[in-house]
Amino acid sequence: MARTTKAKSKVEPSGTALTHIDAKGDARMVDVSAKPATERTAVAEGRVLMSKATLALIESGEAKKGDVLATARIAGIMAAKRTSELIPLCHPLALSKVTIDIATDAKLPGCIVRASVKVTGPTGVEMEALTAVSVACLTIYDMIKAVERGVRIEGIHLIEKIGGKSGHYRAGA
Repeated sequence: MARTTKAKSKVEPSGTALTHIDAKGDARMVDVSAKPATERTAVAEGRVLMSKATLALIESGEAKKGDVLATARIAGIMAAKRTSELIPLCHPLALSKVTIDIATDAKLPGCIVRASVKVTGPTGVEMEALTAVSVACLTIYDMIKAVERGVRIEGIHLIEKIGGKSGHYRAGA
């Protein structure tokens, strides 16, 4: 059986070791059994850019497939809960709260999608927040692709992380 090529570098630009790579360079799930359960929150955001006409269709609630924003909110919540099934080395978590906020913005034009995810556990929820935003954005695309194929999904990123050993992170701070 052929062995896949391993990444040579095991160090991030910040100088800390990659946690999902062992000393031999093999992928591994991090052992969090000794970590204390603490409250952890993560917030992520992304944008769905489209024409003004498509945005107006969303805002009017007259899209053929139904309520675009409500469907995207539900999809984002479902995605957060299933992150460990999608991202191979993520731990399954009993999430205590998932909030998906979607604001329309005529200046873009488009939608700004923000997910906030909370858990009390031994590991963070950054991946759950990022997955929730990604799937909510993809759902908006799916709901409107019949009227506009050129919709763009952009800027998916972590806004904030609170809790855990590494403490508080805020983008741009």
